[in-house]
Amino acid sequence: MKTLILDGSHANDPHVDKIIHFLLKHLPDAEVMTMRDQKIGNCAGDFFCWVRSPGMCNTDDDNRVIAAKIMHSDLVIYLTPITFGGYSSALKRMVDHQIQNISPFFANIHGEVHHQKRYKHYPNLLTIGWMDKPDAQAEAIFRHLVHRNAINMYAKTSVCGLVIGPQLQADLDSQTESWLQAIAGGSSSPVPALPAMEVSKSDATPVRRAALMVGSPRTKKSTSASLGGYLFEQLKARGVETQTIQIYTSLYSQKRMSAMLEAIESSDLVVLAFPLYVDSLPAPVIAALERIAAHRHENPGSTRFAAIANCGFPGANHNDTALTICSQFARQNGFEWMGGLSLGAGEGIVHGVPLNELDGRAIPLKGALDLAAEALAAGNPIPQTAKDLLAKPIIPAWMYTLTGRFGWRQAAKQYGMEKDLKRQPYR
Repeated sequence: MKTLILDGSHANDPHVDKIIHFLLKHLPDAEVMTMRDQKIGNCAGDFFCWVRSPGMCNTDDDNRVIAAKIMHSDLVIYLTPITFGGYSSALKRMVDHQIQNISPFFANIHGEVHHQKRYKHYPNLLTIGWMDKPDAQAEAIFRHLVHRNAINMYAKTSVCGLVIGPQLQADLDSQTESWLQAIAGGSSSPVPALPAMEVSKSDATPVRRAALMVGSPRTKKSTSASLGGYLFEQLKARGVETQTIQIYTSLYSQKRMSAMLEAIESSDLVVLAFPLYVDSLPAPVIAALERIAAHRHENPGSTRFAAIANCGFPGANHNDTALTICSQFARQNGFEWMGGLSLGAGEGIVHGVPLNELDGRAIPLKGALDLAAEALAAGNPIPQTAKDLLAKPIIPAWMYTLTGRFGWRQAAKQYGMEKDLKRQPYR
C-alpha cells in the first residue's frame, strides 16, 4: 500500500514524533512530508487550476509535487493538532491546493452539489488529530470536517483518529494499529452531528467600535469584502465606529499584524468575512486566528465575535462546518459568539461587486445584513431571520449546475483550454 503522510504539526510539537514513529512501525515504506518545511504558497482562489492549467495549480511550487504524490497514493494520512476543531494552518495550506485534483464541473452526491472527479482513483484518508485535553465539541467538529473532506476528495474509506493528552506507548501503538485495520477493512469512522453554535448570553450593550476582518485573497474586490462591507456600512449608519482589516495583506507584515491585534483588542465587535476553502476557512485565515489566539492568551478580554461565510456551491449548508469552527475559536479564546451568516453561490451572485451596485438579486442579501446590523449594533446576536434570509437559495441547484457547466467552459476558452478541462496531469 503506497502511503503518503502529510505532517501538519507546528515546530516542537510534543505529540507528532510519537505518532509518526508508530505509523512507520506499521507502514515502514510510507513517505513523510512535513508541511512547514515545504514551499507552498497560499491558494490564490483564482481557479486557474481549473481553467488556465486544468488539473495543475498555477503556482509552481511544492504543492504540485504533493498533489501528484497524493494521486499516486493508496492512502493519505493527515497529521494535525486540532485547531478550533479544524486543521492547523500548516496542513490546511496544502489541503486548500487539493482542488486541482477535482473537476470544476458539478455532481450530485447524496442530494448535495459537489464537484466531479478528475481521476478514476482517489486515495483513502486517515486523519489523526491531537488535543492536550478532552473537548467534546472540538472533537465533533473535527470528525465532521474529516467526513466532509472525504466526500469532496472522493476517499472511499475515511478514518478519523484522535489522540488526547499524553499517551502510553502501548496505547498509542494499539490505536495506530486499529486505525490502519479500519482502513484495510474499508470501515469508515462514524460521523457525529455538528454541535450547536450556542450564542453568548450576556447583557446587551450597544457597540461603539467594530472591526471587519476580510479573509479573502481578492481583498477589496472579493465577495467577502462586499458582504462584510455592506454590513459595516449599516453599522456605521447606526453610529458605530468601524475599521476594515485585510488578513492577506496583514499576515506577513509585523506592523500590520500588530495593528490588527490592536484593532481587535480595542473593538467591541469583530466580524470575520471569508470564502469557504475545502469545507473550512482558508489557511491564511486559520493562521491569523492562531496568532489572535496566542495574543488573547497573553491579553485576555471580552469582545463580541461574528462571522460571514460564502461558498461557490448553491447550498449554504456547505458553510456549516466552517462557521462552527468560528464559534469554537470564539469559545476557546474569550470572545462572545454572536452568530454566523451563510451564503451559497456567493461567487456566482456577488462576485466581488458592492451590493449597492447589484441588481434585484441583492435585495434579500441586503435585507439579511440590515437585520444583522440592527441586532449587532444594539449588542444582540444575529437573529435567526437574518440567517435564514441570507441562506435561502437564490437559484435552484439544477440551474446552478447547468449554468456552471457553461460558465467554466467560457472561462477556459480565453486560455484556449475549453477542450482540456478534464485533463489529468498527475495520472
